[in-house]
Amino acid sequence: MMRAEVMKLLELSAGQTSNRLKFYRLAFGAAGGIGAHVPIRDAKNAATSLFEGTPINLDWNSEIGEMDKSTLKVLLNMILVASESLIRGGDMAVNITKTGESIITEVSVRADRVIFQDKAREMICGNTETLDGDPKIAPAYLASSVARELGSKIEHIEHNENSFTLKFST
Repeated sequence: MMRAEVMKLLELSAGQTSNRLKFYRLAFGAAGGIGAHVPIRDAKNAATSLFEGTPINLDWNSEIGEMDKSTLKVLLNMILVASESLIRGGDMAVNITKTGESIITEVSVRADRVIFQDKAREMICGNTETLDGDPKIAPAYLASSVARELGSKIEHIEHNENSFTLKFST
């Protein structure tokens, strides 16, 4: 009986680790395949798997089928940064829309308790470039840096104390 429980826990842990690796590979690494674009379904599947079994409810809406790797890195790192603010779980919505040649990505969070650290907000919006040895804000640094390389900036829109949106346009 105990052996079965241990095996079940090991399977769950291995599955969670695998899900994290898939997400982090897209968010930080080569981002799938050889081409310059990545199917949106790959990003959606990675994000959905990352939050599987957590108290974060993810809603994903996209008007496009693929995204260039750099824009995808910005989006996935925006998701990581936003998820850190959901300390007790909550709702996250990812919306990807196309207006003319521009792609607009928005990551919105809402919960009973949202804590968006000032350092992370300042970093992701490009208002500071100093990491100060804090690995927790590395995704904010990467998102901001790649957005700047793309000639853009991430915007923070606060709705109220329990909800905000990170918005990025290319």
